[in-house]
Amino acid sequence: MEIEGGCYCGQIRYKAVGEPLYKAQCHCRQCQYITGGSANVIMGMPASGFEFTKGEAKGFRKADIEGAATRDFCPNCGTHLLTRASQSPDLLFIKVGTMDDPSQFGMPDAAVYVSEKQAFHSIPEGVATFEKFTGG
Repeated sequence: MEIEGGCYCGQIRYKAVGEPLYKAQCHCRQCQYITGGSANVIMGMPASGFEFTKGEAKGFRKADIEGAATRDFCPNCGTHLLTRASQSPDLLFIKVGTMDDPSQFGMPDAAVYVSEKQAFHSIPEGVATFEKFTGG
């Protein structure tokens, strides 16, 4: 599979090649901050098949959280493009909303961190749920 995408303003573009290793909704509190309150819809792709094809993202890692993920953003418009989880260094978690064709995602295989899920978050029927992270 080949996925292309980028940020809202167009300053950053990327390409990811490989088979999705993980498709999920993340309900953790950190993701709620990043999304503005919703669950974060992510596709885990092999890090070896990922490249920025235009521009350079800015990474952010919260220093007061042990093992915190690094989140890559567009420094111009602020679009959150992907997450690099310290516990899964061979994966990049691409934000489905940044994909040129989000329909490539299909449906999530799992909903993770449901222990932090808000009452207004919904999980599609039949999707496996996990209290914490299960990927990588």
